[in-house]
Amino acid sequence: MSMGLVLSLSSTKLSADEPEATNTRCMAVVTPQSAALGAMIDVSNSAELSHQLAQAAPRSHIVLQSGTYLGRFIIDKSLSITGRPGAIIEAQHQGAALTINASHVTINGLTIKQWGGDLYQKDAAILLHAGSDDVQLLNNQLSGQGFGIYAQQLQRLTICGNRITGDSHTFKLDRGDGVHLQRVDGALISANQIQQVRDGIYLESGKGSQVYGNHMSDMQYGIHYMYTQQDSAMDNQASRVDGGYALMNSTDIHLAHNQVTHAKEFGVLLNMTNGALVEANRMANISAPDAIKGDLFSEGKGIFIYGARDNHIKDNHIANNDVGIAMALGGESNQVSLNRFIDNGTQVRYVGEQSVEWSEQQRGNYWSDYRGWDLNGDGVGDSMHLPNDRLDRLFWLYPEASFLMASPIVTLLKWLDNQIQAVDASGVIDRYPLMENSAAAHTRGAL
Repeated sequence: MSMGLVLSLSSTKLSADEPEATNTRCMAVVTPQSAALGAMIDVSNSAELSHQLAQAAPRSHIVLQSGTYLGRFIIDKSLSITGRPGAIIEAQHQGAALTINASHVTINGLTIKQWGGDLYQKDAAILLHAGSDDVQLLNNQLSGQGFGIYAQQLQRLTICGNRITGDSHTFKLDRGDGVHLQRVDGALISANQIQQVRDGIYLESGKGSQVYGNHMSDMQYGIHYMYTQQDSAMDNQASRVDGGYALMNSTDIHLAHNQVTHAKEFGVLLNMTNGALVEANRMANISAPDAIKGDLFSEGKGIFIYGARDNHIKDNHIANNDVGIAMALGGESNQVSLNRFIDNGTQVRYVGEQSVEWSEQQRGNYWSDYRGWDLNGDGVGDSMHLPNDRLDRLFWLYPEASFLMASPIVTLLKWLDNQIQAVDASGVIDRYPLMENSAAAHTRGAL
């Protein structure tokens, strides 16, 4: 097993118009295989670069001087390539700009533009073929059609500090993904800025990925998991997306301390996904302007649970969305507690007839519309809360009457309905609603 130094990161603000984004310098991890670097080789034109890629000894360090390098280049041995400021590779709108067919390759500080846009041919700024293990892609600027980075059937790929920009003029679903990994185990994807692509980070059939501190905007989904296992995603930000974090047919994903704002469809989607821990995330202002009122699939949802089970959802901030949490096609076995549901148009929409308890160890969730009391001062309401009672369901059936929801008589009827249903309630029930939004101070400023 290779041993290396911890990835070193430092960050500074990019610009005033993107206050959330950071420009992070990522340093290469030194391993026994890469420690004994060969010759340092300066190149200054396309012909020299092609010649050195073919002739240089393994572990050489090729340095690209400032200038434009036209063409498509293949790396088939272990080496590193560093770009001086102003070093640009242009692939002239054809194929992949850099193709990697070797392990222990490092690409650092390059600007890559104008690669091809054929998704079936896997056109990408950087294309990694099977067996290209332990590759590091650091601090590169990638701008063009097709995929930003495409890799399949390899291990321990590090993608850090890159800025990836797709083609905003191409229809969203016809664009390539910013990072597209198939059957890649142990990927580390951190501190990247990705925008105007299809999905920011798409992970399929891999295991053990770590996705930390990325900023993603103007795309379909920020992070999209398909058939993956034992992944983690923390401290990521997604904004102006269709959906924030899509977990599909996957197991044992840890999703924590991520944010999504101004999405259209969902903040977090759990679709046929099991064993996930979704904690301390913030989902706000998720709304579909053209949604059909009462339509489960078209309205914006903070969290959407669809055919998913045995997941743990706790300590999330879910505010100002069309729907706080929607649950359909099963999902009754998920644990939901310690979340904060604040001013969502509909706090919960559950399609089902079972009685589903959303509390754990006598601690439920905070609901901004709960109207109960706490006479003993233990921080838990003295009466249960039914976030989707019979009046809610009536308004779902007759959305044209939804303007009545804010009237005093409906508020009174909803309170009475909660008391009447206390013995034989169906739907989602919180028997221990929390009286305080303990995170109100810092979440109000963060979103």
